[in-house]
Amino acid sequence: MVFQGLYLMHIIDWLVVGGYLTYVVWGSVRKSDATDTIKGYFLANRSLPWWAVGISVMATQMSAITLVGTTGQAFDDGMRFIQFYLGLPLAMVILCLTVVPFFYRAKVYTAYEYLENRFDSRTRTLASMLFLVSRGLSCGIIIAAPAVILSVVLGWDLSLTVLVIGVPTVIYTMLGGIQAVTWADVKQMIIILIGITAVIMVIVSQFPPGVSISGAMRLAAASGRLTTLDFSFDFESTYTFWSGLLGGTFLMLSYFGCDQSQVQRYLTARSLSESRISLLMSAFLKIPLQFVILLLGVLVFVFYNFSAPPILFNQAQFEEAKTQPRFGQLVLAHKKASENVQYTSQQFLLEESEISKDAYLSALRERQEIRSRAIQIVQVSEDASSFSDVNYVFPFFVVNNLPIGMVGLIVAAIFAAAMSSVSSELNALSTTTVMDFYRRLFRPDEEEKHYLLFSKVVTGIWGLAACAVAVYASQLGSLIEVVNRLGSFFYGSLLGVFILAIGTRWATPLSASIGLIGGMIAVAGVSLLTEISFLWYNLVGVSAVILVAFLISWWEGAFKAGPGVGCD
Repeated sequence: MVFQGLYLMHIIDWLVVGGYLTYVVWGSVRKSDATDTIKGYFLANRSLPWWAVGISVMATQMSAITLVGTTGQAFDDGMRFIQFYLGLPLAMVILCLTVVPFFYRAKVYTAYEYLENRFDSRTRTLASMLFLVSRGLSCGIIIAAPAVILSVVLGWDLSLTVLVIGVPTVIYTMLGGIQAVTWADVKQMIIILIGITAVIMVIVSQFPPGVSISGAMRLAAASGRLTTLDFSFDFESTYTFWSGLLGGTFLMLSYFGCDQSQVQRYLTARSLSESRISLLMSAFLKIPLQFVILLLGVLVFVFYNFSAPPILFNQAQFEEAKTQPRFGQLVLAHKKASENVQYTSQQFLLEESEISKDAYLSALRERQEIRSRAIQIVQVSEDASSFSDVNYVFPFFVVNNLPIGMVGLIVAAIFAAAMSSVSSELNALSTTTVMDFYRRLFRPDEEEKHYLLFSKVVTGIWGLAACAVAVYASQLGSLIEVVNRLGSFFYGSLLGVFILAIGTRWATPLSASIGLIGGMIAVAGVSLLTEISFLWYNLVGVSAVILVAFLISWWEGAFKAGPGVGCD
């Protein structure tokens, strides 16, 4: 299959996509009983089994960004991204011992309700607002990831693709509530696992005769793409062992402990013990799963050692760049460099000498330099100053190299993953809007039907807002980095205020509120004035919140007054 500006999916692919999505939407809504009350709609009456909650916890985080963004990241940079998750198991164990019991026993709808119980309404309102801003923006990025692949596959305008994804998702989220969201998560995880396995098998089967999986790994290792751990203390490097273990721990504590989209997952479990098990399930399955997805991106890189890749994976930008002076010469040079990569790859596998390895690496560098010059041509154009086509690597591979039927399977997996993750975010946004603002501040005495209707309206509003963000987000570079960078800007400060609430007796309502604001200012300052990696933003936010709160509490005389000041 050679891409000619528009790939026309076979009718079998369309049947696979349509059949699976129909099954997900219909099956999920069909399982959504008892959604005629607020508790049923937002918390499933705390009746879901641990394994479904655990899968939902993973699926909410592992959206289509994971397939599109992470594979592109691994193609470009190798396995180093796995270090991002080193702090996950430790964070989950800490949460199971601390935050989960507090939230579950408090019988809250949102994580931020607890802040009002511990401090005051001002702190709850501020924390809820930060969540709404951060998740409202990130929800758009989650829609943008599959919009990228579908716009490539279908040749549609990006805005139209975003709406095709967003509108059906809003509809079934409105109808089914949290139960529809959870059971959709279960289904989409199954199709993702099937899809990943199938693509890996296809890639390996298309290697040249005599090239085994071990040979492919030797090529990947020689290029540095199997390097997983970097023990350097470089604070400006995003993916190192220390940033993943320390910064990643604080990010995961923040995300799974303070983000309503995750807290709401384990509040739906049947008991406290099942809530804990659901988180531990994610803790010890996420890293192996992420490793396999990164390996998929590395295998795509190896595949293009033996098959000429495009000079630009974004074919729309390729068509525009063809009109630029000297671009045609770059295309010819890239083709010649790709032939050299193919030859030196084979020679390296045959000889495995330092000379053949150096020749292979030199050929790779030459091809990459030509591709970089082509990207620079796109970047200087009027509308593409931030162009990065790593998000298009996996989509291009799917539509040009997978057999009929499997293209539909992968498109369905990405489509379903996006819908499930977006629905989780929309449900959490709606819950926070209704419970932390609308019912508490504006209409506290309405009937259940009123709040249910308003919840569905709010879901629709947030869905349209997310679609608007998605149109812009697809131009921001690696989507997997964008969503985590955005979250890191907010999460550390939120985690800091929850540490004050749960772990201290001296923090006062005023010190918590000012501390939260101080944490956001500190993160903003670090982001604007330094080159420190975003993984450290969470630690900065936590530290700033606690320090500011300590100083304010000391100024208020909380320590002189005794340990009970500021507590319930």
